[in-house]
Amino acid sequence: MKPALKMSFLALGWAALATPSVWAQGEDALQVRSWAAACANCHGTNGHAQSGNESLAGGNKDEMLKKLLDFKSGRKPATLMHQLAKGYTDEQLAAIVGYFATQKK
Repeated sequence: MKPALKMSFLALGWAALATPSVWAQGEDALQVRSWAAACANCHGTNGHAQSGNESLAGGNKDEMLKKLLDFKSGRKPATLMHQLAKGYTDEQLAAIVGYFATQKK
């Protein structure tokens, strides 16, 4: 094998190891979508809520995450959200918020 070609394969291999695999990303995306599905009862499928509830689709990621973390810590009073938010890690909440932020309004 030519040295330049060998170096290309080596660089490609290191790049593959340094980034998440396509399969892992797919599994993570499915997991996040499953977590987000728990929000559908109040916030609608894919974040498109019926009147009376807040739609999450296309929302500002930073604002939504702040609200969830405030619910989780008790800084923001709620009847239900504070209990639900406590069931997720901060990283999981960030992933859920990221999912809803990418949904079309």
